[in-house]
This record gives sequence, structure tokens and C-alpha cells, in this order.
Amino acid sequence: MQIPICTRTGDIVEPLLKPQWYVDCKEMAARAVDAVKKGELVIMPKEHVNTWYRWLENIHDWCISRQLWWGHRIPAYKVLVKDGEKWIDNDVWVAAHNQEEAVKKGAEKVNMPVESIRVEQDPDVLDTWFSSGLFPFSVFGWPNETDDLKAFFPTTLLETGHDILFFWVARMVMMSLELTDKLPFRQVYLHAMIRDKYGRKMSKSLGNVIDPLEVINGCTLEEMLEKIRHGNLDRSEVEKASQGKRQDFPDGIPMCGTDALRFGLLAYTIQGININLDIQRVIGYRNFCNKLWNAVKFGLMNLEGFSATQEEIEKLDVKTLALRDQWILSKLSQTAAACNKSFEEYEFANVTTQTYNFWLYTLCDRYLEMIKPVINGNDLEAKKKAQMTLFICLEYGLRLLHPLMPFITEELWQRVTARPGFKFPESIMLASYPVENPLWTNLGLEEKMELLDQMVHEARSLKSDYNLTRKNNPTFYLAATDEETASTLRELAADFKTLAQAGEVIVSTDASFPHSCAVKHINTKVTVLVNLQGLVDFAQEITKLSNQLKDVQNRKEKLEGKMGVEAYVKVPEEIKQRDAKKLEELKEEVKKIQDSIERFKELAKTD
Repeated sequence: MQIPICTRTGDIVEPLLKPQWYVDCKEMAARAVDAVKKGELVIMPKEHVNTWYRWLENIHDWCISRQLWWGHRIPAYKVLVKDGEKWIDNDVWVAAHNQEEAVKKGAEKVNMPVESIRVEQDPDVLDTWFSSGLFPFSVFGWPNETDDLKAFFPTTLLETGHDILFFWVARMVMMSLELTDKLPFRQVYLHAMIRDKYGRKMSKSLGNVIDPLEVINGCTLEEMLEKIRHGNLDRSEVEKASQGKRQDFPDGIPMCGTDALRFGLLAYTIQGININLDIQRVIGYRNFCNKLWNAVKFGLMNLEGFSATQEEIEKLDVKTLALRDQWILSKLSQTAAACNKSFEEYEFANVTTQTYNFWLYTLCDRYLEMIKPVINGNDLEAKKKAQMTLFICLEYGLRLLHPLMPFITEELWQRVTARPGFKFPESIMLASYPVENPLWTNLGLEEKMELLDQMVHEARSLKSDYNLTRKNNPTFYLAATDEETASTLRELAADFKTLAQAGEVIVSTDASFPHSCAVKHINTKVTVLVNLQGLVDFAQEITKLSNQLKDVQNRKEKLEGKMGVEAYVKVPEEIKQRDAKKLEELKEEVKKIQDSIERFKELAKTD
């Protein structure tokens, strides 16, 4: 048996039995269970519903008294009866709002005149969960029927941590049903608990506590260690905590800002009951903020001279736009629909994914690249429509992102909307949240744009295989098996040229192409070819690859020799696994180089 000793004073900790006050909760708990089963009270995420049932269906009497110096004093009064010069304690108690009421109740209970009794209030205080359980209605003046109580109670949504589902949420529900005959709220959203990146509970003694302000403002390792040294940790724990900081944050924490932290925490909500917070991920979202800033900066630069009116934009006929413009507006509309649905279902991680993917991959990586030649071109009508589309994407997209990143979106939105003749609210906070626009949504475009993505991917792969750069200006052929497919390829040719950084792009249904072409098959109807004539010295490439092959084969044979010796059985398992993985990588590299050599030999025959 281990004797409990206080770490601060060195005193032995001894249990002391004390009389307590209890509440029978069975009937109240049954009503709380029934409310969830009937759907009157919704608990989210759903996996916490079983926890609700498990606790409340097996509930015990609730000990509501605490021997503390703070809190709401228990409204229980001991009745003392006068007997001559003495006051007799018969262990009679009454509950009352005040001492005067307690005297009256006590007199009635012992059937004696008020002059013959006195009362003493119990020094205990109420359990904190009892006091906080009254919160939803007591803050509005209950038990009085105040205007605030009528207007604001019951509430709609409670958001809190899942760890106090029983301790606080259940108490609020039980007490509200018992005292007001109403549920305190209709929905409960339970957020995850934040742990460190290893899944450990944050502890000052481990040194893994992450202060949000350190993430927002940045913090050096020395500043973190200084906080530990001047904190309230026991001296024996200081070194352990300091070592934890050195291990997890050897270079400190760079400034990430509020938006990146907020976005990161929302992105983590998909994990369930725990968030294993990795600061590197928050740093990644800081980089996303930088990308966002640069994207809007680029957009504003290319909106110079933009002369469209607000009315023109509002009445824009999508069918008159280029394929790329129609597509980005369709993606924008679909993103808005997905975000609204996810918000309604409290799937915040999905909102972050949708907005992140739209801005980073759809808008920045694809659309902004596709419109560069249009913006810089001489077709003024096409340029104006591209600018109109770009303006819509920036303004609309910032509103989509605003609940997740409120500060940077406010700053950028003010810049985007600062246009003469345009009327926007004073703040993005006052602007409506975007919804799906059916006139923009065009799912039929997705198939065409997927085809474009595939062709661009294979074109870039060909250029990489043969070390072709932009200055090589290679000619690409887009081969189609029928005229309908060829028509689609002609629609995509300009954007293909931009994204693939190609020279001339030729669309044809003719099956005959130069023999010096390297080929990538997209599907049964489409093939991408690049003409290597004059761009690649096949003999030189074969020589270069052959030398590379010798080097890789030598490294492979050396590793095989090391793994083949008798003493290798004594090598630690983790090293064996690492060597086996490396060997497989070398074998794969050998195969790729051999395949490349064979391709160049075939092309050399036709040169």
C-alpha cells in the first residue's frame, strides 16, 4: 500500500468522512434519455449518443455538496429547538430561500413557535455542476418570468467539449426539464480535445503544453524555457518539461497568426474525440494564407483597367463565357453548395477541405494560369469576360472562406470590393454567405476538364521523361479518333498549351504523325504526342542513362552483398527493414532507366 503524501507540503493525505447532500436523479435522467431518443435533443457527433445513454441509464444519486470556501452555499438549514437554556439538535433540516423563511418552515416542521427555534445554514456549497446546470435559464432572471427569459430561453445550440457531456450537459438538461419543463437547447455540438502530436494529454510537467498565443505570435525555444523556469512547476519537473520543449520545438514556433491556427483547428475536427495537434500543419496553413494573399494580389493586378459594372456582373450570361470561365464558376457554385451542406451538418473539416481545394488547386493552380494569356492578349472582349469571372471568384471565394479565416479575408475583401460604382456592405461580416447558383452549375463541364487535366499530366510527364524545358518549345499533337472528340480537343487546346507550357498544339484525327514523336495514350479516343525531332540527342541521352544505370547497379550490388553476408542476421530489425526498402527502390530505379534506354533506342531508329 502506498501512503498518499502532498507533493507541496509533505503532509500525509487522509480521507475524512463527511455527511453529504444527494439528489435522486433517476426520473430526471429518464426524461433526458427520452428527449434524445425522440429526437427533441440532438447530440453531435452521433458517436457520443451511446455515451449519453450509458451514463444516464445507469445514473446514481448525485452528491451535490462540497466542503469548500467558495461557491453557492447550500440552502439547507438545521433546525435547533430551545430547551431551557440549551438548543437541542434533533437533526431536523429544512430548505429555504433565506433565514426568515427557514425559521417559519422549521417551526412548522417541529410544531413549535418560532420563538422556540433557531436555524443554522449548512456551511457546505453546491457542486459546481449543480450551479452551472442552472445557467441556461438562471442568467435570464429565472425563477421570475422576465422578458429575457421569454425571448431567449430555450436556446438553440450548445457547443462544448465531449469530456463534460455528463458532468455539465446532462445536468443542464435534467435541471431545465425539472425546473422549467423545457429543454435548455435543441442541439449539442461536442468538440474534440486537443492533445500533442503524439496523442499525449497536454501537461506542464511534460513540457508539451502549446499556448495559442505562442502559435499566433511566434515564440523562440529560449522564451518557452524561460516560461517553464519561472512557472509554478516543482523543481524536479522543470528539467523534464524543458527537455520536452527542446524535443518538440528545437527551433521554437514561427509566427502563424490567428487565421492559420483557427483554420488548422477546424481542419482537425474530423479526427473525432481527440486532436493530435502538430504545429507543422498549422505552419502549412500559414503558407496557405500567404498563397491567398498572393493570389488576390495577382488578381488585383490583372483587374487594372477592368471596366465592367456591378449590374453587368449580376446579369452575366454564363453561356457567353469561355469554357474555362464557365468551369471555374461551376466549381465555385459546387463549392458553395458543399460548404453550406457541411455547415448545416457541423462538418467543419469538410468546409476547410472544400475552400482549401478551391483556392489552392482549382483557382490558383489551374484557372489563374489559364487566363494569363487571355489577360495579356489582344482580344478585349475575352479579356473583359475573364476579368469579370476573376472578380466574381475573388469576391465570392473570400466570403466562402471568411468564417474560417476572418481577419485576412476581411482585409483582402475590402481591397477587392473597393471599386467605383460598386455597392457592397461596409464589412465582409455583413455580407451574405454564398450559396449555390444553379445558373453557374454545369456538371457536364467536369468531364471535359478532367480530360484536360489528364492530357496536361501526361504532357508534363513526357517533358520530364525527355528533359524538355519551356525554352525547347516542343510541338504537341492531340490525336482524336473521331470528329466529335476532336471538336472537344480544339476547345481545350489553348488551355492545354498554357498549362502544359507547350509550343504549337495541333489537333488532328489523322493517324499519321512524325516518327520522332513520343506517345502517351489518354483513353481509347485521345492520344498525346510530343515531337522530339531536333530537341533530343538520342545517342547522348543513351550514353548518359547508361552511365547512370552502371552507378545504380553498383549501389544495388553493393547493398545485396552487404545483405548476403552470414553476419547480417545479427543486424537490428529496423536496419534490415530499411535496407530491404532501399533495395526495392534501387531495383525500381534500374528498371526505369532500362525502360528509358529502350525508348531512346527505338526513337533513334526513326531519327
